[in-house]
Amino acid sequence: MNMNKQSTPSGKPLLVLAYSGGLDTTFCLKWLQETLNAEVITATVDTGGFEPGELKAIEARALALGAKAHHTLDAKAELFARFVTFLIKGNVLRGRVYPLSVSAERVLQAELVATLAKKLGAAGVAHGSTGAGNDQVRFDGAFRALAPGLGVHTPVRALGWSREQETAWLAERGVSVPAKTVAYSVNTGLWGTTVGGRETHDPWTAIPDAAFPTPASGLETAARELVIGFEKGVPVSLDGKKLGGVELVAALHAVGRSYGLGRGVHLGDTILGIKGRIGFEAPAPLMLIAAHQELEKLVLTRWQAFWKNHLADFYGQMLHEGLYYDPVMRDLEAMIESSQARVSGEARLRLGKGRYEVTGVKSPWSLMDVQAAAYGETAKLWDGAEAAGFSKLHALPMALALRSGRAS
Repeated sequence: MNMNKQSTPSGKPLLVLAYSGGLDTTFCLKWLQETLNAEVITATVDTGGFEPGELKAIEARALALGAKAHHTLDAKAELFARFVTFLIKGNVLRGRVYPLSVSAERVLQAELVATLAKKLGAAGVAHGSTGAGNDQVRFDGAFRALAPGLGVHTPVRALGWSREQETAWLAERGVSVPAKTVAYSVNTGLWGTTVGGRETHDPWTAIPDAAFPTPASGLETAARELVIGFEKGVPVSLDGKKLGGVELVAALHAVGRSYGLGRGVHLGDTILGIKGRIGFEAPAPLMLIAAHQELEKLVLTRWQAFWKNHLADFYGQMLHEGLYYDPVMRDLEAMIESSQARVSGEARLRLGKGRYEVTGVKSPWSLMDVQAAAYGETAKLWDGAEAAGFSKLHALPMALALRSGRAS
């Protein structure tokens, strides 16, 4: 570690810690102070999901634990504009179920922490990821790409301690951590909530309702309809009312949770190549992607949809793996953006207890509207003889292949 111009007047190294206020980052704060004799500046990047007053409580907690200073960075609007819009336009669902609730947030959080560290002239950055999960790769990747001259400190990963060991170490120093944060790792943000720990480690064991943030009781039972408006693939209104992206997502989360929507379990491959399993609660992403995808079916050609979704799936994989800064991502974004030129209109959803469905879509660019009743019992774009000829030619390669097999 270069101590020149990157140390405090006391001679201690200055480090910037990505701080959430939870068990792992609380442990990191105390460990960096005690073991490295560092002065630590904590930074909480607000990518959504905080309860009223929670950010102030996190700041107070960091300062009470000895942080030299604390920075709260509001990144919700930037997260929506730079990341969420492409996840919606791409209909990105990992494993066809999970809306990447954490991946984009971690990349942006790491970027803003690295930017702050360089601005403050820090000697290094730190994060609280373990050596088993995906977040370590996302944080490390962004730090290495954007701030290659800074040291990267990862106490939890370096020590390989369990959450119980961290809790015990903090308790010896008079620092208590709520019991729930030991049992589960819950990450809540603009694009949804993920739950890890205990039952998520066994693929046969169901994740209990108590692990999720929204109670499973007291849910709405009366059916309700919502209309989401889109402009060039971006959601811009709810029931005719114009809303900013952050506000619209929050509104959909609220109504979705009141109906018990958006819960699921994702089992898939981690960045490190092993299997992983998480629970998630993401009503807004799932409803938005369902609505957007149905609208696309109305306005995109078959091959537009095929290639856009194919490349968007790769885009989601790269983002999941923390490779957001690879130049190929800008190329993919250009293609995705181009595909959305006519994805404007409205989608209607019907909500019920524990379920939702898209019941209708409309658009000024509707391809059905210009078909002149081409689909159904009668057709006006061709006659019967033309249809018979097409059907014969369409099946010809298949018929010839089967005939060739019989001939041999």
